[in-house]
Amino acid sequence: MVKIDLITGFLGSGKTTFIKKYAKYLMAQGMNIGILENDFGAVNVDMMLLKDLEGDQCELEMVAGGCDADCHRRRFKTKLIAMGMCGYDRVIVEPSGIFDVDEFFDILHDEPLDKWYRMGNVIAIVDAKQEQQLSPQSAYLLASETANAGMVVLSRSQLATPAEMDSTVNYLNHALEQNGCARRFGADVLRKNWEDLTPQDLAAVAACGSKQASYEKMHFDQHDVFSSLYFIDRHLPLPRLKEVVNELFADASCGRIMRIKGFTSDGNGWLELNASRDAMTLKPIAKAQEVIIVIGEQLNRAAIEAHWKEV
Repeated sequence: MVKIDLITGFLGSGKTTFIKKYAKYLMAQGMNIGILENDFGAVNVDMMLLKDLEGDQCELEMVAGGCDADCHRRRFKTKLIAMGMCGYDRVIVEPSGIFDVDEFFDILHDEPLDKWYRMGNVIAIVDAKQEQQLSPQSAYLLASETANAGMVVLSRSQLATPAEMDSTVNYLNHALEQNGCARRFGADVLRKNWEDLTPQDLAAVAACGSKQASYEKMHFDQHDVFSSLYFIDRHLPLPRLKEVVNELFADASCGRIMRIKGFTSDGNGWLELNASRDAMTLKPIAKAQEVIIVIGEQLNRAAIEAHWKEV
């Protein structure tokens, strides 16, 4: 049977960055792996970020978004069936940041997947400076994405103080309690700067497994609460783009923006943009396309468009 890992995490937590490190570790152990990007969006930016992993030991697959939930579930299952016949040692699934993990476990119990796959690890990525004024729906997703994790891995820990990381873990445990889950995290949280992760650290993550935990189901359509707006081929000079990103987070009329990501060019090459309310990074990337994605709750397209039009 093929071992399958689920890498969960809320919007902007850093799942894709972690997968790059985790996948390289697994390949260094001689494993052949498949990575499945399972995103609700119509444009999968994270797929582009993993392209440099492709080779003899790693293949990338994607479930196309832009369809209703039932169609998306069928596509997800069909893709897992196809990957189950490829002879991988490990399959890694990266869902979107608004993914209900019950869908993953339900599908694994369907035939023929229940005979082809066995559960490996559930690894939850949580921002070390996690925002703590989430809506009930967002807090529910945070809890549901971590409840079954064998380990929580804090991202951007180098930017957080020990007290801030303690506060994040406390808030996570509070979200679990508020959603009727008895699970609590403590020693099973990795707080180390990802640049300092050793093979021993990654080996511990790769052996963390998963936990069985129940929580009270909150029934809502993620698409009614969360949305993604795509701005394709809307090039702005880099200084102006940085201004617009900061303006969008500050403008309450735009909705509750949680993450802005995508790619732009500075005249010398492509840059990957990744921004949250308290941080923005721009990193060189070999190949991309001009696209910026705004993700959040109750987004107001007209208000956001107004910023793009300003010069």
